[in-house]
Amino acid sequence: MNRFISRCLLVAAGFLAALPAFAAKPNVVILATGGTIAGAGADVAKSATYQAAKVPVDKLIAGIPTLADVAQVRGEQVFQIASESFTNEHLLKLAKRVAALAKQADVDGIVITHGTDTLEETAYFLNLVVHTAKPIVVVGSMRPGTAMSADGMLNLANAVSVAASADARGKGVLVTMNDELNSGRDVSKMVNIKTEAFKSPWGPLGMVVEGKNYWFRLPAKRHTVDSEFDIEKIDTLPAVEIAYGHGNVGDTAYRALAAKGAKAIIHAGTGNGSVAANVVPALRDLRGQGVQIIRSSHVNAGGFVLRNAEQPDDKYDWLVAHDLNPQKARILAAVAMTKTQDSKELQRIFWEY
Repeated sequence: MNRFISRCLLVAAGFLAALPAFAAKPNVVILATGGTIAGAGADVAKSATYQAAKVPVDKLIAGIPTLADVAQVRGEQVFQIASESFTNEHLLKLAKRVAALAKQADVDGIVITHGTDTLEETAYFLNLVVHTAKPIVVVGSMRPGTAMSADGMLNLANAVSVAASADARGKGVLVTMNDELNSGRDVSKMVNIKTEAFKSPWGPLGMVVEGKNYWFRLPAKRHTVDSEFDIEKIDTLPAVEIAYGHGNVGDTAYRALAAKGAKAIIHAGTGNGSVAANVVPALRDLRGQGVQIIRSSHVNAGGFVLRNAEQPDDKYDWLVAHDLNPQKARILAAVAMTKTQDSKELQRIFWEY
């Protein structure tokens, strides 16, 4: 009898060994902050008029049952706001939560649902301050889920798929919308009424099609694990403001922002970050008072500001934002100034990030 039992156990062990091994699915956490992807309109015909930040994260997840085929997914409602109301405090709280989750062994990737108005700023901030190689994907939608041809469901499904992908590791913070994989550093909202609203002036990193990633280029600038900035060492951000250059511009806005406590002012200039002649004296005066002056460009398709072109930046001790648009330049300036006030060091940071 004992010999028979032993033989049965051996047969059973052999049978089990022959069964295919099923790898555990990746664990993805969705951090929800509100925005259009959580919005609702009055009827299916309302794709541009709706109320943002209405649908909680559990309903977003329940609305896409195929997510369970890709990963073990759970959600947290961090905020429930329209993204134009994001503040520095929101950025800090969100980044600290992302960093904490990234350290957990049971988390393989993180998705952040976000309103599109400031999505690019949050993505860039996370790209600078969260130290992890795990995929971090920021996603939104241009139409609420109640609208015909709503884009949020596919965008979120793609974001979870990317966050669960081993080949998305180490590429910095990604933005996954309209089937494109864009770098959180480069991408910007270029139009407010189309589903292909988010574009990078240098092109996407790749595409995600039916759950598979196709990569065409890699980020060249420092990010995440290679960044000298760490959210665990940042509790406040200095005040950095933006003033817009245009024809007939005066110096009122620049002086008012400095008077209100701005430590740096991003000049959203025309063309190559040009500064009108009648504004130059004010900016030189403010720099003399210790305010950092950073020339950026508001050219929509990608302004590229050259140092000592248009203005003698070395002489005036001004900075240039390189290819960063004004809103991204604000993010980098605020992060960089948590470590240094030296203009040469700040300029190095703008070249490297």
